[in-house]
Amino acid sequence: MQDPVQKVRDALDNSGANDIEIRVVESTIFTVDDAAKTIGVAPCEILKSLILVLDKKQACLILMSGSNQVDSKKAALELGGKRSRMMPPDEVFERYGFRIGGVPSVGYDEILPTLLDEDLFQYETVWSAAGTDHAFFPIKPQRLLEITHGKKAAIKKFSSPCIFPKTVKLRSIL
Repeated sequence: MQDPVQKVRDALDNSGANDIEIRVVESTIFTVDDAAKTIGVAPCEILKSLILVLDKKQACLILMSGSNQVDSKKAALELGGKRSRMMPPDEVFERYGFRIGGVPSVGYDEILPTLLDEDLFQYETVWSAAGTDHAFFPIKPQRLLEITHGKKAAIKKFSSPCIFPKTVKLRSIL
């Protein structure tokens, strides 16, 4: 199985985004709060990448602001389906090679229908996992929309408060 960070790097390069730097840190970005503290941004600027299964058959990628929870019914309707559910973590790993906490916004072997939470577009930059729970990259929401060939959509169920955390020092290796 290909290195998950390299899969993301290759996807970025193949989409013309070779200027985007993937950063790797010792601390984990497993949860939104972990990522916000590590990167030094508010949780709403962290990108949650979720794989949903639409109508029991089609996998789709949902990119949410870290402080928002997806409304799976709204997501299904936006994608032309009736219902959707989260893909189990073991199936995400089996099919795509990414573990929960490191599921990226790019790097899939197949084209996934993609929705981007409209709230992402409030921020100049959002931060995506890059294949593991120690790797991430910054990206402008509009650029992410273009790279993923996604659709901006109102798919949140509700939001949590967006509080700026304390930070830790980053190091870049890629």
